[in-house]
Amino acid sequence: MIEKWKTLESRYLFRRPWLTARVDRVQLPDGRVNPEHYVLEYPDWVNVIAITASGDYVFIKQYRHALADVFTELCAGVMEPGETPEQAARRELLEETGYGGGQWHELMTIAQNPSTCNNMTHCFIATGVARVDSQHLDGGEDIEVVLLGAEQVVELLQHDMMKQALMAAPLWRHLYEARNI
Repeated sequence: MIEKWKTLESRYLFRRPWLTARVDRVQLPDGRVNPEHYVLEYPDWVNVIAITASGDYVFIKQYRHALADVFTELCAGVMEPGETPEQAARRELLEETGYGGGQWHELMTIAQNPSTCNNMTHCFIATGVARVDSQHLDGGEDIEVVLLGAEQVVELLQHDMMKQALMAAPLWRHLYEARNI
């Protein structure tokens, strides 16, 4: 039977608003000690599959520096302290796209890499959204809003153009459940 590891010691390597790294000394259930297990601490994240009343999917395009390319993605972001996942998702959709309203439900909660990262991503579906405002982007954001039909969304996934796994997983699940694939 698999059991939890015991943390013998934790030491922070650095702390920043968007990333904190620590190294833990851990003991496995059989007594072995791993002196360096690295953990990246992030706030929880949200992403939104937003669909207009006419059936268009609200996506964004933005440059991602780590991979040095522009990607088509779901609206997504960091939960602020004190926000519920749905509050954060509604805020991010409005800020990044100007879209809001509609009916909301949480589709799934997933982890990017539970071996080394401690946060969760709350994935929402918002149907019947409409453009209600202009974008209100943060200083480091440069985002273009694009509307895609269901066939275009399937094409993004089938042709390996959706690189963000935390976005591809809920999209595949949504399309499977909607039987659009």
